[in-house]
Amino acid sequence: MAYLDNSATTKPCKSAVEAINKMLCECYGNPSSLHSMGVEAMKQVILARQAIADELSCEKDEIFFTSGGTEANNLAVFGAAEAGKRKGNRIVTTAIEHESVLQAVDELEKQGFEVIRIMPDSFGNISAQQIFDAVNDKTILVSIMYVNNEVGSILPVEAIKKAVKAKNAPALIHIDCVQAFGKIRVKPSKLGADLLTVTAHKIHGAKGTGALYVRKGVHIIPRAFGGEQEKKLRPGTECAPLIAGFGAAVKEFSDIKKSREHVNELNSFARQELSKLGGITINSSENALEYILNITVEGIRSQTLIQFLSANDVYVSSGSACTKGKKSHVLTAMGLDNDRIDSAIRISFSRYNTKEDIILLCKMLTQAQEKLSRR
Repeated sequence: MAYLDNSATTKPCKSAVEAINKMLCECYGNPSSLHSMGVEAMKQVILARQAIADELSCEKDEIFFTSGGTEANNLAVFGAAEAGKRKGNRIVTTAIEHESVLQAVDELEKQGFEVIRIMPDSFGNISAQQIFDAVNDKTILVSIMYVNNEVGSILPVEAIKKAVKAKNAPALIHIDCVQAFGKIRVKPSKLGADLLTVTAHKIHGAKGTGALYVRKGVHIIPRAFGGEQEKKLRPGTECAPLIAGFGAAVKEFSDIKKSREHVNELNSFARQELSKLGGITINSSENALEYILNITVEGIRSQTLIQFLSANDVYVSSGSACTKGKKSHVLTAMGLDNDRIDSAIRISFSRYNTKEDIILLCKMLTQAQEKLSRR
């Protein structure tokens, strides 16, 4: 088997599974309960919060747990817009954000906010100058992802703070780091972030929990009400088992630099082997994050190819899992033609992948070209 869909979700690591199982079977008290089992459950939540804070080089009180990246992104975007609406009405983002940001700003646009969507080049890159040009003194929110989830382009998020300062904008800065966390060293203070999103299931934790970093002193409006949890910013009983697993997965991070070097070797090997097949175009740029490689296999529709590969124990995707097979807005924004978009797949690696996975992928792609190609 070759599992190469790690940008959609990763296999939970052993320590995360063990932490979750222990919380479900032994430490199942409500973290808000005052008895000893509740206190112990809260202790595990606090330890996980500290583990994430340590990795982000921030304070644990700046970490707020959510149900995942989508909820964290929505909380950041809507919360910041509502908090800042008396100071201005411009929101700056890009046309290649995750749907949880794009659909949120679409809704805000309907409510009367001005939304600027920066367009990428043909490889999914945007420039610092584009960010600078988009921000003005009425900008109340800039929300830009660190790493694109479909093609792996690394966006110049460190330029946001300079643009906001230069334009004297009252903007909060939100960075979606879902695809960057655990792969690139992420430090909100270095990035100039007021708000920053991470999630567990992209780093070998479980699906169903994520976190929003909120810089101390930053005020955003909550989206839900009805409890004291997470300082009322995200009320509701914390999912202590998944949160404990999140913390365990973070503690399991091996040397990020070493992992990236390993994946870089895999990415280079994949590009080399794919180039031998013919009929394949690489859509990710050479300077994209090594963990993501988007390609087009000419003459075979994405869904047909994915099903063929899956039947042969090779797992890839056609893009973001959250779009459920819809035409890629990322590749469309990049200006690729319809045939190239309709035949695109995303290969995404983790630190556990090997060259044998790529060899199997290429073997099955060769068979697919022989059996399925419409060329």
